[in-house]
Amino acid sequence: MRTVSKVRFLAQGAVIAALYAVLTYLAAAMNLAYGPVQFRFSEALTVLPVFTPAAIPGLALGCFLSNLASPLGIVDWVFGTAATLLAAFGTQAAGKLRIKGVSVLAPLPPVLANAMLVGLEVACLSEAGVFSFSHFSWAAFGAGALSVGLGELVVCYALGLPLILALEKTGASQKIFA
Repeated sequence: MRTVSKVRFLAQGAVIAALYAVLTYLAAAMNLAYGPVQFRFSEALTVLPVFTPAAIPGLALGCFLSNLASPLGIVDWVFGTAATLLAAFGTQAAGKLRIKGVSVLAPLPPVLANAMLVGLEVACLSEAGVFSFSHFSWAAFGAGALSVGLGELVVCYALGLPLILALEKTGASQKIFA
Protein backbone atom coordinates (compact mmCIF):
# COMPACT_ATOMS: atom_id res chain seq x y z
CA MET A 1 0.00 0.00 0.00
CA ARG A 2 1.40 3.41 -0.96
CA THR A 3 1.96 5.99 1.78
CA VAL A 4 -0.92 8.13 0.52
CA SER A 5 -3.16 5.07 0.50
CA LYS A 6 -2.13 4.17 4.07
CA VAL A 7 -2.86 7.70 5.26
CA ARG A 8 -6.23 7.71 3.47
CA PHE A 9 -7.07 4.29 4.95
CA LEU A 10 -6.23 5.48 8.48
CA ALA A 11 -8.10 8.76 8.01
CA GLN A 12 -11.23 7.02 6.68
CA GLY A 13 -11.15 4.49 9.49
CA ALA A 14 -10.69 7.22 12.12
CA VAL A 15 -13.55 9.31 10.75
CA ILE A 16 -15.85 6.28 10.66
CA ALA A 17 -14.85 5.37 14.25
CA ALA A 18 -15.54 8.91 15.42
CA LEU A 19 -18.91 9.08 13.64
CA TYR A 20 -19.94 5.72 15.07
CA ALA A 21 -19.00 6.77 18.60
CA VAL A 22 -20.73 10.16 18.39
CA LEU A 23 -23.92 8.66 16.96
CA THR A 24 -23.95 5.96 19.63
CA TYR A 25 -23.52 8.52 22.41
CA LEU A 26 -26.41 10.48 20.88
CA ALA A 27 -28.56 7.33 20.99
CA ALA A 28 -27.38 6.71 24.57
CA ALA A 29 -28.60 10.17 25.57
CA MET A 30 -32.05 9.00 24.43
CA ASN A 31 -31.70 5.60 26.21
CA LEU A 32 -31.53 3.74 22.89
CA ALA A 33 -27.91 2.54 22.75
CA TYR A 34 -27.47 -0.09 25.45
CA GLY A 35 -29.55 -2.95 26.74
CA PRO A 36 -31.70 -5.67 25.22
CA VAL A 37 -33.53 -3.24 22.92
CA GLN A 38 -31.21 -1.01 20.93
CA PHE A 39 -31.72 1.55 18.21
CA ARG A 40 -28.20 2.78 17.64
CA PHE A 41 -28.26 5.24 14.74
CA SER A 42 -24.56 4.45 14.38
CA GLU A 43 -25.45 0.98 13.12
CA ALA A 44 -26.48 2.57 9.83
CA LEU A 45 -22.74 3.02 9.24
CA THR A 46 -22.24 -0.74 9.30
CA VAL A 47 -22.93 -0.74 5.54
CA LEU A 48 -19.74 1.23 4.83
CA PRO A 49 -17.52 -1.86 4.28
CA VAL A 50 -19.36 -2.07 0.93
CA PHE A 51 -17.36 1.02 -0.09
CA THR A 52 -14.05 0.79 1.79
CA PRO A 53 -12.12 -1.82 3.77
CA ALA A 54 -11.12 1.03 6.14
CA ALA A 55 -14.65 0.81 7.54
CA ILE A 56 -13.88 -2.58 9.09
CA PRO A 57 -11.38 -1.38 11.73
CA GLY A 58 -13.19 1.97 11.91
CA LEU A 59 -16.48 0.36 12.90
CA ALA A 60 -14.81 -2.00 15.38
CA LEU A 61 -12.92 0.86 17.04
CA GLY A 62 -16.01 3.06 17.08
CA CYS A 63 -18.03 0.29 18.69
CA PHE A 64 -15.34 -0.37 21.28
CA LEU A 65 -15.11 3.33 22.16
CA SER A 66 -18.90 3.53 22.37
CA ASN A 67 -19.14 0.49 24.58
CA LEU A 68 -16.73 2.01 27.08
CA ALA A 69 -19.87 3.80 28.36
CA SER A 70 -21.98 0.62 28.40
CA PRO A 71 -23.45 -0.33 31.76
CA LEU A 72 -22.42 -3.92 30.98
CA GLY A 73 -18.73 -2.96 31.04
CA ILE A 74 -16.03 -5.26 29.74
CA VAL A 75 -18.54 -7.88 28.62
CA ASP A 76 -20.00 -5.40 26.14
CA TRP A 77 -16.54 -4.24 25.11
CA VAL A 78 -15.75 -7.80 24.06
CA PHE A 79 -19.07 -9.09 22.69
CA GLY A 80 -20.26 -5.84 21.11
CA THR A 81 -16.93 -5.17 19.42
CA ALA A 82 -16.65 -8.79 18.25
CA ALA A 83 -20.18 -8.62 16.79
CA THR A 84 -19.38 -5.39 14.95
CA LEU A 85 -16.06 -6.72 13.61
CA LEU A 86 -17.64 -9.97 12.43
CA ALA A 87 -20.53 -8.02 10.89
CA ALA A 88 -18.16 -5.66 9.06
CA PHE A 89 -16.39 -8.56 7.34
CA GLY A 90 -19.79 -10.07 6.50
CA THR A 91 -21.02 -6.77 5.11
CA GLN A 92 -17.98 -6.44 2.89
CA ALA A 93 -18.67 -9.90 1.44
CA ALA A 94 -22.46 -9.42 1.20
CA GLY A 95 -21.98 -6.06 -0.50
CA LYS A 96 -20.59 -7.86 -3.54
CA LEU A 97 -23.91 -9.64 -4.01
CA ARG A 98 -26.21 -7.24 -5.80
CA ILE A 99 -29.87 -7.53 -6.66
CA LYS A 100 -30.81 -5.22 -9.51
CA GLY A 101 -27.54 -3.37 -8.93
CA VAL A 102 -28.14 -2.73 -5.23
CA SER A 103 -26.34 -4.31 -2.26
CA VAL A 104 -29.60 -5.20 -0.51
CA LEU A 105 -27.97 -7.94 1.57
CA ALA A 106 -25.21 -5.68 2.97
CA PRO A 107 -27.25 -4.64 6.05
CA LEU A 108 -28.00 -8.27 6.95
CA PRO A 109 -24.66 -9.37 8.53
CA PRO A 110 -24.87 -6.72 11.31
CA VAL A 111 -28.41 -7.85 12.09
CA LEU A 112 -27.37 -11.50 12.36
CA ALA A 113 -24.04 -10.93 14.17
CA ASN A 114 -25.55 -8.62 16.77
CA ALA A 115 -28.60 -10.80 17.30
CA MET A 116 -26.42 -13.86 17.90
CA LEU A 117 -23.51 -12.40 19.89
CA VAL A 118 -25.39 -9.76 21.88
CA GLY A 119 -28.18 -12.29 22.38
CA LEU A 120 -25.57 -14.64 23.86
CA GLU A 121 -24.21 -11.81 26.00
CA VAL A 122 -27.67 -11.04 27.38
CA ALA A 123 -28.42 -14.74 27.94
CA CYS A 124 -25.27 -15.20 30.03
CA LEU A 125 -25.86 -12.29 32.41
CA SER A 126 -27.25 -12.97 35.85
CA GLU A 127 -29.81 -10.77 37.58
CA ALA A 128 -26.85 -9.04 39.27
CA GLY A 129 -25.17 -8.37 35.92
CA VAL A 130 -22.48 -11.02 36.36
CA PHE A 131 -21.45 -12.74 33.13
CA SER A 132 -21.08 -16.50 33.15
CA PHE A 133 -21.90 -19.22 30.66
CA SER A 134 -23.50 -21.08 33.57
CA HIS A 135 -26.25 -18.40 33.56
CA PHE A 136 -27.14 -19.20 29.95
CA SER A 137 -30.75 -20.02 29.14
CA TRP A 138 -32.29 -20.58 25.74
CA ALA A 139 -35.27 -18.42 26.67
CA ALA A 140 -33.03 -15.48 27.56
CA PHE A 141 -30.99 -16.04 24.40
CA GLY A 142 -34.11 -16.12 22.22
CA ALA A 143 -35.54 -12.99 23.82
CA GLY A 144 -32.20 -11.15 23.63
CA ALA A 145 -31.48 -12.20 20.06
CA LEU A 146 -34.98 -11.26 18.95
CA SER A 147 -35.03 -7.83 20.59
CA VAL A 148 -31.50 -6.87 19.55
CA GLY A 149 -32.01 -8.35 16.08
CA LEU A 150 -35.25 -6.46 15.49
CA GLY A 151 -33.72 -3.15 16.58
CA GLU A 152 -30.74 -3.82 14.35
CA LEU A 153 -32.97 -4.80 11.44
CA VAL A 154 -34.91 -1.55 11.67
CA VAL A 155 -31.81 0.65 11.84
CA CYS A 156 -29.75 -1.22 9.23
CA TYR A 157 -32.53 -1.37 6.66
CA ALA A 158 -34.35 1.91 7.42
CA LEU A 159 -31.12 3.95 7.62
CA GLY A 160 -28.27 1.79 6.31
CA LEU A 161 -29.78 0.71 3.00
CA PRO A 162 -30.84 4.29 2.11
CA LEU A 163 -27.29 5.36 3.01
CA ILE A 164 -25.92 2.89 0.46
CA LEU A 165 -28.37 4.11 -2.16
CA ALA A 166 -27.62 7.79 -1.48
CA LEU A 167 -23.85 7.29 -1.58
CA GLU A 168 -24.10 5.39 -4.85
CA LYS A 169 -26.73 7.57 -6.54
CA THR A 170 -24.98 10.87 -5.79
CA GLY A 171 -21.53 9.53 -6.59
CA ALA A 172 -20.38 10.51 -3.11
CA SER A 173 -19.02 7.02 -2.51
CA GLN A 174 -16.52 7.54 -5.34
CA LYS A 175 -15.43 10.93 -4.01
CA ILE A 176 -15.22 9.93 -0.35
CA PHE A 177 -13.88 6.40 -0.59
CA ALA A 178 -11.88 6.40 -3.85
